[in-house]
Amino acid sequence: MARLRTSRLPFLILAALGVVYGDIGTSPLYALRECFTGPHAIDVSRANVLGVLSLIAWSLVIVVSVKYLLFVMRADNAGEGGILALVALVRTRAGRAGRVGLIAFGLFGAALLYGDGMITPAISVLSAVEGLSIATHTFEPYVVPITVVILIVLFVVQSRGTSGIGTIFGPIMIGWFVMLALLGFPAIARNPIVLTALSPSYGMRFFEAHGPAAVLTLGAVVLVITGAEALYADMGHFGPRPIRIAWFTLVLPSLLVNYFGQGALLLTDAEARVNPFYHLAPSWALYPLVVVATIATVIASQAIISGAFSLTQQAVQLGYAPRFDIRHTSAQEKGQVYVPEINWLLMLATLGLVFGFKSSTNLASAYGMAVTATMVITTVLAYVVTRELWRWGFWRAGLITGAFLVIDLAFFSANLLKIEHGGWFPLLVAGAVYLVMSTWNKGRKLVLRRLDAEEVPLSSFFENLAAHPPIRVPGTAVFMTARPEGAPPILVHHLKHNKALHAQVVLLTVTMLDTPTRGDAAAIEVQPLSHGFYRLIARYGFMDTPDVPASLTEARRNGLEWRDEDMTYYLAHLTLFANDRIGMSVWRDKLFIFLSRNARRATNFFRLPPDRVVEIGIQLEI
Repeated sequence: MARLRTSRLPFLILAALGVVYGDIGTSPLYALRECFTGPHAIDVSRANVLGVLSLIAWSLVIVVSVKYLLFVMRADNAGEGGILALVALVRTRAGRAGRVGLIAFGLFGAALLYGDGMITPAISVLSAVEGLSIATHTFEPYVVPITVVILIVLFVVQSRGTSGIGTIFGPIMIGWFVMLALLGFPAIARNPIVLTALSPSYGMRFFEAHGPAAVLTLGAVVLVITGAEALYADMGHFGPRPIRIAWFTLVLPSLLVNYFGQGALLLTDAEARVNPFYHLAPSWALYPLVVVATIATVIASQAIISGAFSLTQQAVQLGYAPRFDIRHTSAQEKGQVYVPEINWLLMLATLGLVFGFKSSTNLASAYGMAVTATMVITTVLAYVVTRELWRWGFWRAGLITGAFLVIDLAFFSANLLKIEHGGWFPLLVAGAVYLVMSTWNKGRKLVLRRLDAEEVPLSSFFENLAAHPPIRVPGTAVFMTARPEGAPPILVHHLKHNKALHAQVVLLTVTMLDTPTRGDAAAIEVQPLSHGFYRLIARYGFMDTPDVPASLTEARRNGLEWRDEDMTYYLAHLTLFANDRIGMSVWRDKLFIFLSRNARRATNFFRLPPDRVVEIGIQLEI
């Protein structure tokens, strides 16, 4: 297995470059510029340029290289990364006292990623297209319309999947990073003094010179590390080694050379601060550079959008979101999914951001808030993992994660000052998403509690069955039930109204695990009961796709026998009514009922054959 992984290493590195590094790789389009032209711009002076470059370099080294690539990536959940994978890990490993608060904290971090998914396409594509206005002011009125057209096309093609175009993402991004370096080298050669900024002393002097006002600049510096969370979230697709190799051999050197090239340019031409990235290019290369930059930002946006789809799938299967219409766009790659509702919501929000903010500079304030808040939450959850899973001592875990947390909180504090300039948007989105997640999760638990109260003990059910034998018809009936105990209400209702049962009855419960994939040994459990009844428990990881017919096929090895044409699936169609004893406020009751009524049908979600499904209506007061 190790040899197979090694033989595929070049391919995995190439794929990682195309998927993982798009966001952080396009930050040079706007990050340094915002330090000198944004809402809290500083003067273009030698000390300021060297100070900002030092902060940028060491942010990339400490936050991305050390924190995420060397530390956080070790906190994997059976090989998978990302904040929801951490949540799943924490809710099984953390002590009971703080588990609820930590899960809520992690859920809010996951909710922030949806705000990031709306802002990233808008700011990335806008910043690329704005290069046209550097060549001539004639294009300025067309920057927003061109951006809108590109974004609409990007979202429309999502339903086709990324398997076809994904193969060319890696080579394009290699070309992009090489071009970043080629743009920066000449400027550095003309003004090599900027290389002294590699010393952290310049960053310290910057804070000494500006005092508390330096925190405002951190709000722009943080833009260089946007996308760091994507390195961790996509770890399961490629493994940590390809991601690390790509970063240290190509991505980090290219980014540093380009940022330092922009800084060298500013030292000789302060007017270039309006867009130092595009001013690095000679006039003849400007239009080709705009085209290549636009392609790179589309790739970055694609990765964020796909990540939102994957996050939604995980949230559904962990019980934090209602069922969505999740479509698989690749027969080979299980991670390639498309969620129409999320796609169109992201498109509307992204277009609204473009029309509302009109420039990448205006959007930069909104961008940093989502990124820094997620960084803080990841560090806190990672601390829990070091203590509960890795068994680190208090001082060792506290010192290491505490050092990262100090940096994260510094960036987060800087962005708090930008809330009125747009930072409120990702917080608003995250609050709404968190509200849906928490309400759905709590509502589900309340419904299961009520279903538990409605259940008849199997012993009592079988006693009644023996005393009053119903008509048994040929075939197999599969009753889907959320709880692997008792006789489910749907079975009781069926027997009460139809006065008959199939010769073979399977009580099937689908259980989602807190691990990304199920182990083969625990995938299927078959319990023979009496009177021709079986209880079957099908387990799936939160990144698996539930497939009930496939699980039943696996169960044949455990004694179940049937003919597909004689099988009928029975599902409960719950109609919910709220009362004043549910445990949630009235408006949350109504929100949960609304979500429940608009959730996608279980037939599609569990891949049941529609022509063999019978739904039985059950009214339930919760």
